Amino acid sequence: MTGKQNRVRRRNGPLAALLGRGPVPGFLARRPLLRFLARRILVAILLAWGITLVTFVLTNMVPGDPVAANLGQRAVGDPVAVAQWRAEHGLDKPLPQQYLLFLEGLLHGDLGISQQSHRPVSEDLAEFVPATLELAGAAILVSLVLGVAFGLIAALRRDRLADHVLRMLSLIGVSVPTFWLALLAFYVFFYRLRLTPGSGRVDPAIGAPPPVTGLHTLDAALAGRWDIFTSALGHLIVPALVLSLYTIGLLTRFTRSAVLEVLGQDYVRAGRAKGLSGRVILFRYVLRSALVPIITVAGLAFGSLLSGTVLVEAIFAWQGVGQYAYKSATALDLPAIMGVGLVVSGVYLAINLLVDVLYGVIDPRVRLR
Repeated sequence: MTGKQNRVRRRNGPLAALLGRGPVPGFLARRPLLRFLARRILVAILLAWGITLVTFVLTNMVPGDPVAANLGQRAVGDPVAVAQWRAEHGLDKPLPQQYLLFLEGLLHGDLGISQQSHRPVSEDLAEFVPATLELAGAAILVSLVLGVAFGLIAALRRDRLADHVLRMLSLIGVSVPTFWLALLAFYVFFYRLRLTPGSGRVDPAIGAPPPVTGLHTLDAALAGRWDIFTSALGHLIVPALVLSLYTIGLLTRFTRSAVLEVLGQDYVRAGRAKGLSGRVILFRYVLRSALVPIITVAGLAFGSLLSGTVLVEAIFAWQGVGQYAYKSATALDLPAIMGVGLVVSGVYLAINLLVDVLYGVIDPRVRLR
């Protein structure tokens, strides 16, 4: 086979077809949604590899000496102890070899041993990540319900009192610093009014539910322990509301803008001229068309919630991945730092993939590109 034939074969191969650079095979051409999903999954795999490389490089560029951070200044003066510690943690090998060993361990689910807890990083993350996901998940759920509802009301009541009030509240929501709001909420609702429980995820006298998913509310419900469920929900409400205030304001403003843009389209006017009810026009035409940009903002907002939990977790003593990341950074715990970076990046990647899939489900024009 000639070189020209090889180039044509590569240009027209299945990988080129998925990337939109060649003819599409018959079974994929007949299933545009399947082709769309295959393309997005392929891009996600390439991004996942890129994330591991960037995480490894940036972590090793962190200023400071991990040996001194973990052994202390006295032990640094002992060359034998330093060499033994570096060999034990694989820091005596060249960076390319360290990266290959890191990838090999990652493929087997091994993220290394934390230098602060002396446990596998995967076990630490399995303990702390569910707490953050529970907090961020509750916050994004509240944000979606209230933000989209407020945005719809503001758009349908344009330039009326309700619209002005909701726009003012949304502006306050995106302007108030989250850490200040968390301190204020903790002081008012717990210290002054005694309306909410204190810090932590559950009352110490009751204890945590039997671990299944790591989410205290869900685990308590699965175990039928409604006393633990009530306690966990009470501890969850205030930090989730504090964390969601910014996202509620953002979604309110963005939903209002998206709905107003759709309301001015010709097909909405045609639906009204045909005598369709306002509910059918709103939910079948307006809201569905406005969902694509709303989903984009919601996906980005969930990622920002994960990064914004650090201060909220500190104020409410919520033992999540934010606190774990902070302690790992101060101790220069490189395996733990890389583990946290991979988990957060993986969540971002999963959210983006989910958003892309929802694009293709909601809007057929997206999957036909």
